[in-house]
Amino acid sequence: DIVKDPKFILGGATRTDICQGDLGDCWLLAAIASLTLNEKTLARVVPLDQNFGSDYAGIFHFQFWQHNEWLDVVIDDRLPTFKGRLVFLHSAELNEFWSALLEKAYAKLNGSYESLKGGSTIEAMEDFTGGIGEMYDVKAAPDNFYEILEKALERCSMVGCSIDASSAAESEARTPFGLVKGHAYSVTGIEEVSPAAGVKETRGKKIRERPLSLRNPWGQVEWNGPWSDNSAEWHSVSPAEQRRLAQAARDDGEFWMKFEDFKVHFDKVEICNLTPDALGDNTAHKWEVTIHQGSWVRGATAGGCRNFLETFWTNPQIKLHLTEKDDGQDECTFIAALMQKDRRKLKKLGAEMLTIGYSIYESPGRDGHLGKDFFRYHPSKARSKTYINLREVSHRFKLPPGDYILIPTTFEPHQEADFCLRIFSEKKAITEDLDENVAIDLPEPLHPTPSSQESEEEKQFRALFEQISGKDMEISAEELEYVLNAVLKKTKNIKFKNLSLISCRNIISLMDTSGNGKLEFSEFKVFWEKMKKWINIFLQFDFDKSGSMSSYELRGALKAAGYQLNNYLLQLIVLRYSDEQFQIEFDDFLNCLIRLENASRVFQALSAKNKEFINLNIGE
Repeated sequence: DIVKDPKFILGGATRTDICQGDLGDCWLLAAIASLTLNEKTLARVVPLDQNFGSDYAGIFHFQFWQHNEWLDVVIDDRLPTFKGRLVFLHSAELNEFWSALLEKAYAKLNGSYESLKGGSTIEAMEDFTGGIGEMYDVKAAPDNFYEILEKALERCSMVGCSIDASSAAESEARTPFGLVKGHAYSVTGIEEVSPAAGVKETRGKKIRERPLSLRNPWGQVEWNGPWSDNSAEWHSVSPAEQRRLAQAARDDGEFWMKFEDFKVHFDKVEICNLTPDALGDNTAHKWEVTIHQGSWVRGATAGGCRNFLETFWTNPQIKLHLTEKDDGQDECTFIAALMQKDRRKLKKLGAEMLTIGYSIYESPGRDGHLGKDFFRYHPSKARSKTYINLREVSHRFKLPPGDYILIPTTFEPHQEADFCLRIFSEKKAITEDLDENVAIDLPEPLHPTPSSQESEEEKQFRALFEQISGKDMEISAEELEYVLNAVLKKTKNIKFKNLSLISCRNIISLMDTSGNGKLEFSEFKVFWEKMKKWINIFLQFDFDKSGSMSSYELRGALKAAGYQLNNYLLQLIVLRYSDEQFQIEFDDFLNCLIRLENASRVFQALSAKNKEFINLNIGE
């Protein structure tokens, strides 16, 4: 409907096919421009086996990386237009459509075109490659920043840059040097430029320049300083060298500039380091990659940053094993990147990017989830540079070989999201979740004291039981409900609502050894001792003495009662038993323990039967 002779790709997919329209997604376009520099990566994102040929069916597909998996996104070919011209991303060739269709597929991945307004180039770069991002403040970049850029481009990494805008009014304002503030550019190469024959020498050597090649996704508006299209510097470069560098004095958005000028005029650089499977076999160096998926769940594992010590320890904990030193070095280089999932997609539901970061501690050399006291008395060994509300926070570290504990967190506690933690390392690194193994360690059941050896207190307790139970000396679920509610409501220092009849039936199921559906005095007495122990545990973990226990303390309380649970089970229990303020009152704690003990009895019984079955098979 737009043109008579549409083409998917015309003369190869190049940077000139990327011209920005009316949508504020220059960050995405800068990433697409970088994508065209790597044929293998481009072919995965933009499958080349599709066109407007004889088998055309109005359908296209593209592939994007999302949290450690590649998704195939299918779209139709209807594109937003105004008066027959494309409104958003388009090619300089009016009948070429791969770039416009790619933008539509990416909009579908994120929920809408609107969700693409505003972003970071590194976000799209990662979705095109599965790579890991690094951000540099150019004015505070390390001394070897040129080498970092050079090494990144040698590794086929994608590189973007931008100039900060101090206000909304400055956004997309042009500087006197032809650069645009608040706008994303692609860094497309670093080349050594050989001077032409006859150029004067310095101390017997010809001066060699190594400028950077950049591109403005607008397809126009360029740098006008040294090494710009019509600058005097090109007069010293031979025509053959200019052809090699594809240098032409066109207003096509592509330009060169000296590294020293680049540092003066640009503020931020984003580098996307590619995963090994995105690199060609002839690439000089490949990163080792490990990935960990996790969640922050309110009331269980959303503990916030180190400022909130009481809950910080409840965050997910990942153990990092660094075993091999870098070649010729005494330390191990790695990049740790923490990504929050699907926040752009949830934007239409009111979700914003959370402020995230992480801390790294030396491992104390023991397994299992580390408790509050460890973080109270041990400082971090390293941490993310800042907590910031970006999709991903990443930083490069050099640490001695050893074991470390990495704690990914939101800045504030109680903020819920899924996350993906990735470690890119020069040498092999291993990560493992410091989650607890599910284990049950209950004390031996108490044996009732013979009536002839009962203490005075126990005799009084028996008399009370007789008064409630009647002549049969057994109490039903209804009678148990009355007794426990009466006693617990009078117990000091605990908040208690009510024990239900179902809970009391569960207690009888737990304690009834005769199978008659009632509790005898000896059975009730054993349960009473259990409950006294559970009350003491509850009071022990009610740190603020409010009468209720924080759900973040449930892990420790259950462990004290003999139940070691992993994060998944803990999250389910918190969802079931805590209130909106993440507090657990004693009746909910009691219900939780009763159900856990009933479940453990069933599990132990099944385990015993399985063991017996295995032994029989072995015997046969």
